[in-house]
Amino acid sequence: MLIDAHAHLDHYGADLPRVLQEISERQIFTISTAMDVPSYLRLLPIAGRSDLVLPTFGVHPKRAPDYAASLSTLSPYIEESPALGELGLDFHWVSDDSNYPAQRRVLEYFLAAAREQNKLVNLHTKGAEKLILDLLERYDIQRAIVHWYSGPRDLLGRLAEFGAYFTVGVEVLFADAIKTIAREIPDHLLLTETDNPGGLKWLNGIPGMPGILAEVVRALAELKAKTVAETERLVRDNFSRLIESDPWLGDRRALLSS
Repeated sequence: MLIDAHAHLDHYGADLPRVLQEISERQIFTISTAMDVPSYLRLLPIAGRSDLVLPTFGVHPKRAPDYAASLSTLSPYIEESPALGELGLDFHWVSDDSNYPAQRRVLEYFLAAAREQNKLVNLHTKGAEKLILDLLERYDIQRAIVHWYSGPRDLLGRLAEFGAYFTVGVEVLFADAIKTIAREIPDHLLLTETDNPGGLKWLNGIPGMPGILAEVVRALAELKAKTVAETERLVRDNFSRLIESDPWLGDRRALLSS
């Protein structure tokens, strides 16, 4: 079984049936993260069509200003979601720094809930890696996935020491900088993702399909001097360990071990 630890299935249109068929045929366990409330509500019926899709609620930092003044309205969705994401900070692609306080308010609201509810978080960290680490430590977050890390290598090391897991996705097929980061991610903290459909489209203009994950695994195998089968097993075992004591994901553990 392959692991796609970060995707956006609600962003597909007419291709969604083919996407779900590919997920089933290739046995890709997929965490589909939400960008905001409407995104999460679109994800729920999609996940109802496949046991391999885990829908999670989050507010992307770009959407944070829409919710910062009404945080309590997020609570029902946070409480029902088995994990939380996509959430985080973006001080790079979001150039208007007047939005940064709203991003932090929303993120801290989610992190407080994650601590209280003992939930996994799926994080966007671009340009704010040090502050993300500080907040993870402050809120004592026990399980965190850092999505598509491309920040400073010293902070990668500090996040790894904290115990965060890291996804490597489609950019490893294109960028030497990401290949370097992938080599430096400790084997026991390595996960894979696609960020479909937008990740690949951002890189080459073609919307990503689930099968691209196999190419990511092959690239990682070469970078880590492992076989494809060893790499696939490593990622699956890492994800299984990440959720082994998760009170919200017992049914998913059974699925991964079947």
